[in-house]
Amino acid sequence: MSEMRRKIMRVLDGETLTPPPLWLMRQAGRYLPEYRETRAKAGSFLDLCYSPDYAVEVTLQPIRRYGFDAAILFSDILVIPDAMKRNVRFIEGHGPEMDPIDETGIAGLDGENVVGYLQPVLETVRRLRKELPLETTLLGFCGAPWTVATYMIAGHGTPDQAPARLFAYRHPRAFEHLLMLLADVSADYLVAQIDAGADAVQIFDSWAGVLGEREFEAFAIRPVARMIASIKARRPQARIIAFAKGAGYMLKTYRQKTGADAIGLDWSVPLAFAAELQKDGPVQGNLDPMRVVAGGRSLEEGIDDILQVLGNGPLIFNLGHGITPQADPENIRLLVERVRGAGAA
Repeated sequence: MSEMRRKIMRVLDGETLTPPPLWLMRQAGRYLPEYRETRAKAGSFLDLCYSPDYAVEVTLQPIRRYGFDAAILFSDILVIPDAMKRNVRFIEGHGPEMDPIDETGIAGLDGENVVGYLQPVLETVRRLRKELPLETTLLGFCGAPWTVATYMIAGHGTPDQAPARLFAYRHPRAFEHLLMLLADVSADYLVAQIDAGADAVQIFDSWAGVLGEREFEAFAIRPVARMIASIKARRPQARIIAFAKGAGYMLKTYRQKTGADAIGLDWSVPLAFAAELQKDGPVQGNLDPMRVVAGGRSLEEGIDDILQVLGNGPLIFNLGHGITPQADPENIRLLVERVRGAGAA
C-alpha cells in the first residue's frame, strides 16, 4: 500500500474523508495500563525514549488497542536540548528539569551532533515503519523552537514562561540566536525522521499562547517558517502539521506564514473560526481532553459538534491537547467508535 493511500496522508494533501481519520495526542501514555507496565521496566523516562525496544512497544500499544489511523513516535520534545548537553532529567511528580542557559551558554551551544546523538530515536522510527500496519500513518515530531527555548531558559516548566519572555526582551540578540539554532537542528532532526520512515511530522508549539502579537510573529512564526522551508527544500514530499496551542486569532495567518500543510487546533478555538481556517487547508483537532475524562453525553456532544462543523472539509480528528492520565481507556474506545460511525448512517 502506497503512502498516498494512507488516510491521514490523503487528508494532508487536502482530501475530505468521511468519517475523518483520527489519532490522539499522547495516545501512548499513562492512562494505559500496558504503558505503565512498560514504563516501570524501562527505568527513567529518557531511558524509555532512547530504548528502541521500549519506545517501539509503547508506540504500538494504542494502535493494537484502538487501531488509530496514525502512530506518533514515542519520544519527547526535550531530546533536542538533551542532545545539546543541557543535562535534561525528568523528576517523578515534578516534570522536566535541565541546567538553565544564559547568554554565555547560548553562545557556546553546539548543534553539530544532535542528529547523531538521537540515532536511538531514529532507530525507533525505522522499526516502527516495519512493524506498523501498512495502512497506518507514522508521525514523527519535535518541539517548536519557542517552546523548547522556554524550558532551556528557565530550566523547567513555568505557568506563563515569564523567564523566557523576560530573557527575550533583555537579550534579544542572544534569544534570536537560540531560536534560529533550535530551528536549524530541529529541521535536521525532522528530515532524519522522514528519511527513517516517518510519513509526516508535527511541530508542537505548546507555549505559543503566552505570546503577544509582535512576539508571536518573531518567536512562533519566524522559527517555524524557517524550519518548514528548510525541510521542504530538502524533502519536497514532506507533510508537516504545525500545532500552536493557545494561539487564538493569530492562527488566522499561521498556516500561510509558516508554510504548514495542516494546522492543529486546541479546544479553545471556536468551531466557526476553525471552519474559516479549514477553507485554507486541512485542520486537526480539537476535542477538549476533559470531555474524554468525563465521558458520557459530554464526550458524545463534543465529538458530534466537531464532526458537524468540520466533517465536510479536510479534517484529522484529534484532541485539542494530549490525553490526560486520568482518562478511562473505555472512553477512548467509545470516542473511536463514534468518530468512525460518523459516515455509517
